[in-house]
Amino acid sequence: MAYLVRIGNSQGIRIPKSFIEQADLEGKELKFEVVNGGLFIAPVNEPRKGWAESINKVLVTHG
Repeated sequence: MAYLVRIGNSQGIRIPKSFIEQADLEGKELKFEVVNGGLFIAPVNEPRKGWAESINKVLVTHG
């Protein structure tokens, strides 16, 4: 079970640790979508994140 908690003028969701572990959400940026009157929470998928830095390292090392 998750609960809404007041944080200043906003509200946050307190999610049990077991759910965070099962969904592999620890330390990740999350996106929220309203789906059929409910809330869908998922990690932001950035499949190419870090590619530019990796390529630059290879070019500097081998260039």
